[in-house]
Amino acid sequence: KGFVCDIERAAEGNEDFGAGAHLQLVLMSLLPGEEIGEEVHGDGDQFFRVEKGKGEVWIDDVRSKPKSNDAVLIPAGAKYNVVSTH
Repeated sequence: KGFVCDIERAAEGNEDFGAGAHLQLVLMSLLPGEEIGEEVHGDGDQFFRVEKGKGEVWIDDVRSKPKSNDAVLIPAGAKYNVVSTH
């Protein structure tokens, strides 16, 4: 049980998601200008770690600007979007 991996290697070029019962670890690559689109997940929290670049994360209409090596936690039920800006 659990999840252990080289997160940088797993995230680069990955088009799938890794999910758990209460927390979803999000693995994706976005090009500058790409976004995931507004979403809400009511069944668990989501964890993002920005490996490279910069972006904007909107959580319940509050904007943050994470950069390389920052972590983002999206609580269950929150409306959010992730946008790559660099």
